[in-house]
Amino acid sequence: MSTPDSIQWFPGHMARTRRKMAEILPLIDLVTEIRDARIPYSSHNPELDTMTRGKPRICLLNKTDIADEAATRQWLTRLEEGGAAALPIDCRTGRGVGAYVPLVRQVLAPQMERWKAKGMVSRPLHILVAGIPNSGKSSFINRLSKGGKARVEDRPGVTRGNQWFSVEGGLLLLDTPGVLWPKFEDQTVARHLAYTGAIRDQILDCEELACGLLLLLARDYAPLLQKRYRLSAEELAVPEADPFGGWELLQAVGRRRGMLISGGEVDTERAAVMLLDEFRGGKLGRITLERLSPERT
Repeated sequence: MSTPDSIQWFPGHMARTRRKMAEILPLIDLVTEIRDARIPYSSHNPELDTMTRGKPRICLLNKTDIADEAATRQWLTRLEEGGAAALPIDCRTGRGVGAYVPLVRQVLAPQMERWKAKGMVSRPLHILVAGIPNSGKSSFINRLSKGGKARVEDRPGVTRGNQWFSVEGGLLLLDTPGVLWPKFEDQTVARHLAYTGAIRDQILDCEELACGLLLLLARDYAPLLQKRYRLSAEELAVPEADPFGGWELLQAVGRRRGMLISGGEVDTERAAVMLLDEFRGGKLGRITLERLSPERT
């Protein structure tokens, strides 16, 4: 199995996506990008900026109910300062989704006035919905759509082709397949995508992944780990540079959950799968893996 560091993505898929977007963009009035609020930087594909340059933009930070509230507020401010309208939502509960259609009309108000002057009063608004795999695109569209249902599963890569959905308020949403970066020059990005499930677990070493996540959480969210797994302060005081620190934490988590095999050893694979599932499901608490820095938008 591979670690995120060794994953390679083939440029052909991105080239096809870029070509399809170029064909459809003349019809598009606005681009809506959905990001994961826990990793607002890594869940943004920079290729999207190039492919949709010149189009009005709304950025939705999804999964805010399991993201750090203070970090989410900072990211929303940064996005708006960068010129994009931004909105916090949670597609699972529906929180914030109701504010989307009014925001679309606010962003497109100048263009709609020009259409009205030309007699185009009932013209539908064509919106491209984009995002990386597992960002919540289909769940978002299902929350708004009256016709048909976008296929939703808690795993990346279930949207296979472009699909249009009619939404109340005169909106037509174009759902596109989730596209990852063509290559990961920043391996932190690869790891963060893997932690949140945007990369298929079948091609990853889950134990190594869990060790890395534990080190990150021990640094930034030690109280949450302590509460969830009853870890001691001594167990959590692991230097990030310690090559065995994450492994020791994983063993401690497995012991607390009684995940033992013959001889009293910890079933670290089972513990790793459990940890990743609980993090992705928000059971550890509200966590954001990426803090703002000057170069991140």
